Amino acid sequence: MSEPFVHESSYVDAGAKIGAGTKVWHFCHIMPRAVIGRDCNIGQNVVVMNGVRVGDRVKIQNNVSLYEGVVLEDDVFCGPSMVFTNVINPRSHVSRKDEYRPTLVKRGASIGANATVVCGATLGEYCFVGAGAVVTKDVPAYALVTGVPARRTGWVCACGAVLRGDGPGYHCTECGAAYEVRAGALAPVGGA
Repeated sequence: MSEPFVHESSYVDAGAKIGAGTKVWHFCHIMPRAVIGRDCNIGQNVVVMNGVRVGDRVKIQNNVSLYEGVVLEDDVFCGPSMVFTNVINPRSHVSRKDEYRPTLVKRGASIGANATVVCGATLGEYCFVGAGAVVTKDVPAYALVTGVPARRTGWVCACGAVLRGDGPGYHCTECGAAYEVRAGALAPVGGA
């Protein structure tokens, strides 16, 4: 295992944990209680605040801020300049640090460039948030959401391709995976 790489222009505060093979590029700030997993790629001008947890093999593109309360599971992709929030009704003159709401991004989810995720939402496994979308509520696993506010406009495969079908069955034309709707949620055929 290789040691993490941290560009000389970035700050990693004492107490931060960064896994083997992770790369932290230019002008980043990793705060003391942040935990970042193995083999991640942290782009330019990224801040990772106290209490944030980042899984393994996560890619965080340039200009992303991970505020306290954000958890990214393994294999998550955060596109350039996408935004997480941590308070529903911010005011400069009112301290609301005790009102931070957690945001959970589950394994394999992708968030497109310039999208906004309002705090308190959970993004399901392998979901795909389109560029510029504004997520104001939970996103189901494998859902493709777009628009303002974000709404489901399709389903995506774990490989990232848009699924074909008309329900209850769907299939991927790229990798051949099959999915079905069970109890209102999409799941791989044969999966748990």
